[in-house]
Amino acid sequence: MISDPRRNDRLATATLHEAMGRNGALPSEIRSLDPSMRLWGPAVTVRCAPGQNLAIHEALSLAGAGDVIIVDAGGGYEYGYWGEILTVAAQARSLDGLVIDGGVRDGDRIIERGFPVFARRRCIRGTGKAHSSGTINRPIRIGEVDIEPGDLVVGDGDGVVIVPSSQVDTIVAAGRTREDDEARIMQRLQSGESTVEVYGFDPRRAI
Repeated sequence: MISDPRRNDRLATATLHEAMGRNGALPSEIRSLDPSMRLWGPAVTVRCAPGQNLAIHEALSLAGAGDVIIVDAGGGYEYGYWGEILTVAAQARSLDGLVIDGGVRDGDRIIERGFPVFARRRCIRGTGKAHSSGTINRPIRIGEVDIEPGDLVVGDGDGVVIVPSSQVDTIVAAGRTREDDEARIMQRLQSGESTVEVYGFDPRRAI
């Protein structure tokens, strides 16, 4: 079961990535339009043909409150698959955000509206609406990560990480343990210990 996506103590992407054995990170080129953007919710997966976005419109009509639409644009990066109109529609349905391995446009307007969008780039080139040019809620792959419908999608200023739905409770618990451990480490550092002392590094190895 995915934790409440509205909770205010969401774990950071880097913490979840480490808690999963350094797995689940999407390509670093996929970034938030604004560093303050955050998202946390179950995936509605979309695959588009390059330069076509009808499947995104259809996915948006099926998605519900708290969902995150995540899109594989088939390597067609030089198109703006998402803009202000889709943003308004997504906010009206209370979606938690968008992740797309492709381009978006109307970036400044999206930022003003406060909707979390994580994209490979901004691009003004428009898209077509060809039928049968995509899939919805089928497995997709972005970078080295396989993504299933319902997987947890987490995004922040550092990037995006995917947590398999079957592992969410285990990974979130491991992440919180990691945060507690790091808090104790930072207390020791603030008390004057060095990172060499805290982690037990052998400084002679660096000579």
